Order: sequence, then structure tokens, then C-alpha cells
Amino acid sequence: MELRQLQYFVAVVEEANFTRAAARLHLAQPGVSAQVRQLERELGQPLLDRSGRSVTLTEVGEAVLPFARAALAAAEGVRHTADEFTGLLRGHVRVGLVSGAATHEFDVVSVLADFHDAHPDVEIALTEDTSDRMLAALRRGELDIALLGLADEEPPPGVSTQLVIDESLVAVVLPGDELLTPENRTGVPLAELRDRPLISLPRGTGVRGVLDRACAQAGVRPRIAFEAAAPQVLVQLVVRGLGVAVLPALEPRTAAAYGLRTLEITEPRLRGRIALTWRTDGPAGPAAGVLLDRLRAALGGG
Repeated sequence: MELRQLQYFVAVVEEANFTRAAARLHLAQPGVSAQVRQLERELGQPLLDRSGRSVTLTEVGEAVLPFARAALAAAEGVRHTADEFTGLLRGHVRVGLVSGAATHEFDVVSVLADFHDAHPDVEIALTEDTSDRMLAALRRGELDIALLGLADEEPPPGVSTQLVIDESLVAVVLPGDELLTPENRTGVPLAELRDRPLISLPRGTGVRGVLDRACAQAGVRPRIAFEAAAPQVLVQLVVRGLGVAVLPALEPRTAAAYGLRTLEITEPRLRGRIALTWRTDGPAGPAAGVLLDRLRAALGGG
């Protein structure tokens, strides 16, 4: 059994296709297929089901996959450790970013760019996704670090967090909305949003998780009229009179620029929280560890 056979096997599983796996590995498809079949012969069991349009794992393949990934990670760790002794930092780091986070009050892109300038041999893969999917990918070892929204106050099992944003959730409305009565009102109970069309971040985001959980506990069934991943789109939908947006607190100048008003959601008070997140047992390699340290210093636990 060779490491390259395990590498080819994992690539085929992740791509669900031999041709795409070969392209990712910059190899000819017949060579990848031959090496995976050789691995199956050595193990005496089929690892992949090739009968459908997509390649899928057999029961044995499901059991073998975690060990294959662990073996590849261990080999990568050996190389990284050796490089550290010679003053080099190589490898790749996979970073997840919740949609819209890079435009908030911290500049993740600059941290990544500075890290790349200091360590040009480290490949950085940056993806945007929902918080739920990124958390699952983090636990599976498919991400090293993620900046994501938290739906619960306690850190999810198996991961460590550094809170960087903790803000009240607000209802964003047009001037003249009935929720603004009386005139000096600054907050609105969640129950008063029961029959209003709501504009929200999609399911799987931390803010949406907080809203859905609070509604369930209060016996309120929210009317979600529109969903969008970018907060700016939600604000624009409010401007067009399409509903009430539920968002982390807007900066006064942002609300004023759009001619909008905000009311803190009360009874209960809801919080929007974004955290830098990584596996409790630490990043998979030295490069990810160095980048994590830089991000923790730059984001500074807001």
C-alpha cells in the first residue's frame, strides 16, 4: 500500500468521479483508476461503487476513508515538521468565511494577504458558506479554520472559539412603520414580529439559528418572506418596503444612509455572534497553526 494510492482514493471520493479526480491531481485518468484498483486488490475488498453515474463508497470504503485521510494528514505533518527545522513553512490551509464577514469591522483578507507574503509556499484556500456547513466541514477535517456565526452561547462540541462579534439583533424598518409607535420607542418584543413579513439571513447561519430558536421557545411562527446571504441585500429589500429585516445592529451611518430605523429586539434580547473557530485538538499542520495565531491576534476577541 502506497500513500499515493490513498491520495488517489480520497480524491476520487471527494470528486465522486475519476476524471475530475485525475484533473485535480494533474494525472491521466487511467493511471488514477489503475492505482485505486491496485489498492482494492491489496485490501481484498472493493472500496468504490462504480455502477452509478457518480462514484460512491462501498461499506468497506466508508470504513477505510477516515484512516486514509488520517494517513495522508500524518504524512503531511511529517513534511511540515521537517520544513520547520529548516526554517520553511509549506503546505496548504483551508479557511472558511461566513458570507458578509469580510466586509464587517475586521479585514480578514488583509491578514491572509500578509500571511501569504510572509509564507509564499503555503497555499490558502478560502471559501464562503453557511455557518452550519462550515462547522460540519471543520469537524470532518475539511477546513482548518472558520469564521462563522454561533447559534448557541456555548461552543459546539469538539471545537474552540474566539468571539469577535457579539451584537444585539435588531428589527430594521422604514420610517413611519407602526413598530416605531410610540415615537421614542427603541425596542420591540419578538412577539410583535409574529405577523410581519420578515427578511432574514438563510437557514444555516448563526443569526438565523438564533432567530428560529427564540421563535420556537416563544411559540412564535416567523413569516420569512425573503432570505439573502448578504446583509446589504436584506437592507435593500427593506428599503423597497418588502418587510422587516432581522440583522445584527446596523451602524447609525449605515441606517441613515438608507433612511431606515432600527429597534432592538427584546423579550427575549437576541444576540448575533461571530467567532473564529478551530478544532479543539488544534489545526492539522504548522501552517494552519501559524495562520490561526495571526488571525487570533488580528481579530482580538471583539
